Amino acid sequence: MTASNKRNKPSAKLRKARIRHLLMTAGPNRITRGWFYRRHHAEGVVVRDEEIVVPNWPKAFDGIRIGHASDMHVGDMMKPDRAIEIVSQLRDEQPDMVCHTGDLVDLYWPGVEPVAEAFASIDAPLGNFFVRGNHDELDSGDEVERIVAATGTTVLHDDVALVRRGSDTLRVGGVAWARTPSSCRSRIDAALGDESVDLLLSHNPKAFDHAAEKGVALTLSGHTHGGQIARRNRPNANMALLHGYRRNAGVYEIGNSRLFVTVGAGSWFPVRWNVPAEIAILTIRSGATVS
Repeated sequence: MTASNKRNKPSAKLRKARIRHLLMTAGPNRITRGWFYRRHHAEGVVVRDEEIVVPNWPKAFDGIRIGHASDMHVGDMMKPDRAIEIVSQLRDEQPDMVCHTGDLVDLYWPGVEPVAEAFASIDAPLGNFFVRGNHDELDSGDEVERIVAATGTTVLHDDVALVRRGSDTLRVGGVAWARTPSSCRSRIDAALGDESVDLLLSHNPKAFDHAAEKGVALTLSGHTHGGQIARRNRPNANMALLHGYRRNAGVYEIGNSRLFVTVGAGSWFPVRWNVPAEIAILTIRSGATVS
């Protein structure tokens, strides 16, 4: 069956997503003649600089700068040209590594190719990595991964890549979308086996509990959008809590393990209040191990 035929028979998840999109995004935008779209993008995308001290981080990679992007949601609310402008902001920061933690697309994958190429064009000496999110799977997660991989970006689908700097190695793992903590656990175990990694990419931050059990030094996630609406000066008091995401924006700790959740660069409804869209530049520091 061809990709075009598959799109003629959308999955139940895609049908539900299209209805939600019509009610919360496309419909209001049409009624207001594009006002939602213009207002939303007038706020811009901030570059968030964050230094994270990670106890078990390899000392040979102390101080590396990771460009962390997530949740572009290329589609009606994020046209490819706009997405490429945001990627250019990330490129200007000259990160050592680029990590994209999913939801590159909103509903449909056709047309996302130039955005994937823009990410791949960032000259990051320690590599460019991608894991897919739940929106990437609505039309065809396999097509999204194929497009991203074709640009030269490393797609991590429940596996591990080795990043070398001289004689030193950084182990980078990545898992595809998993909705529940138990499904996250299964994917992490499939990817890591009996070993661990220094860096894990997971669209869903619910992977963090098991990642910490496995001794993963640092996990990067997205998915929550920081709720898109939060209380002023309290980014963790946001609408993502209504969906059970306790860890939904910023840095979290379990023992020697750390999690960073970005609020993402795109949106799935056209309102952000006290949660500006972002790309993150993370400076990772080796710290003392907690006994």
